[in-house]
Amino acid sequence: MRFINIGFGNMVSAERIIALVSPDSSPIKRLISDAKDDGRVIDVTCGRRTRSVIITDSEHVILSAIQAETISNRLLDDELDDSEDEDEEEKG
Repeated sequence: MRFINIGFGNMVSAERIIALVSPDSSPIKRLISDAKDDGRVIDVTCGRRTRSVIITDSEHVILSAIQAETISNRLLDDELDDSEDEDEEEKG
């Protein structure tokens, strides 16, 4: 299981992430509002401005103060590291 840092020492399982979006659009704001009403929001912004919204396969909505692009790069870097590890195991 791989974990991705989403800011302030908080981690989320990379396999559980369905979408990583910006919080600026009206549909996403509505999604956040509905999730708050249902108790499915996890706010890890530590009082800072929400810069990205992570939607998981368990329908939880995670609010992060880290840019969506930064989290996306962390996901991609982690995937590249895993593929390099697999290549080394096949050679070794």
